[in-house]
Amino acid sequence: MDAAQDWRAVHEFWFPPGLDDADPATHRRMFGWWFGGGSDTGELRRFAPLVEAARTGRLDRWLATSLGRLSLILVLDQFPRGLFAGAPEAYASDPDALRVAEDGLRNGHYAALSTPWEKTFFLLPLAHAEGPDHQEQLERVVAMAAAIAREAPERLRPLYEHSARQARGHLDVIARFGRFPHRNPILGRASTPEEIAYLEKGDFVHKRQPPSDPGPSG
Repeated sequence: MDAAQDWRAVHEFWFPPGLDDADPATHRRMFGWWFGGGSDTGELRRFAPLVEAARTGRLDRWLATSLGRLSLILVLDQFPRGLFAGAPEAYASDPDALRVAEDGLRNGHYAALSTPWEKTFFLLPLAHAEGPDHQEQLERVVAMAAAIAREAPERLRPLYEHSARQARGHLDVIARFGRFPHRNPILGRASTPEEIAYLEKGDFVHKRQPPSDPGPSG
């Protein structure tokens, strides 16, 4: 794919037209695709050149608008997780995605977004990027995810309440370990005895499923 393309191709790939009017069952399927591994399908491979372009600053012009910035966040935060799942490269862009998201929180781009799904993905770099400020970042995400859930359309509120619980779950993990232990084998990090026990239990926050019945369809 041409790295000089407009951000709209990324945005429409990740957020298909019609979501505003879609019923809860459709939104739940989208949650499954976004968070359940569906995004690592062959469809994503056509966007692979954009990841390197984003990392080297060649997509910085997307930062001029809120939706362009969100699209760059997707390329830096979500696309590597699908394209490079199980490899260190999956997390290599996290610091860049965090910088882009934090700048957008400061300059009003986050506030300009109109849908809960766009706001959720704008915030994810704060939840994903490990580092010395990770717990503080996640505390902010928890508060903002709760606000997204409160403001979501009633028919979709259970899905975004699930997202808020996920944020709290990630905060609990970071408060306990200071990092995500499930990344240790991928990144070649030695696990502590407490982390080994956690890994053996296998109750990973990012694997928890949204409610099967997200609400009425009317």
